[in-house]
Amino acid sequence: MKRLIWVSAAFFILAVASLLVINQARRSRNEVPVLGQLPDFTFTERSGRPFGLSDMKGKINVVDFIFTRCKGPCPIMATKMGELYKLYEGSNQVQFISISVDPEFDSLTVLQAYAERQGVTDNRWVFLNAVIDSVISLSENGFKIAAEDLPGGHTTRFILVDQKGRIRGYYDGLDDASLGIMKTHIRQLAGETP
Repeated sequence: MKRLIWVSAAFFILAVASLLVINQARRSRNEVPVLGQLPDFTFTERSGRPFGLSDMKGKINVVDFIFTRCKGPCPIMATKMGELYKLYEGSNQVQFISISVDPEFDSLTVLQAYAERQGVTDNRWVFLNAVIDSVISLSENGFKIAAEDLPGGHTTRFILVDQKGRIRGYYDGLDDASLGIMKTHIRQLAGETP
């Protein structure tokens, strides 16, 4: 009889442990990983107001690096970003940030005109300007993205940053499947406690 009790107890403990392991595996598969923390920075938004890390906190941010006279991937990236901007039209939780990698040409006036051509009508999509050394530093040291041969050699990735200023994902800004994964991650981040 004692042996039966011990076997039953062992079986019960193994079953509970297995359920805990399976549950943990499911949870970790559904979590969006934390890939880094952005440093503090302050650039200038097209309106002339300062914009930095503190303006990103409390929101889910989609960031890209562009330049307005780009004839390569930027027009496609702008179209994709514009589609996201419209998709999240009813949400103040999601913000879009485009950082110029050609700041000498992309003055605030040029960025304002570019924003208007993209159909931007509010502050949910911001366009930032800073001296090129600051852009390179933030790209390489903050976003962990190479910034070589600018402006033409800029990344085509969209970067997802959470409500705490942490990098949560990199996505191909030219690929709908990759952007589909990013939308799923945005939904998951929206469900997290900021």
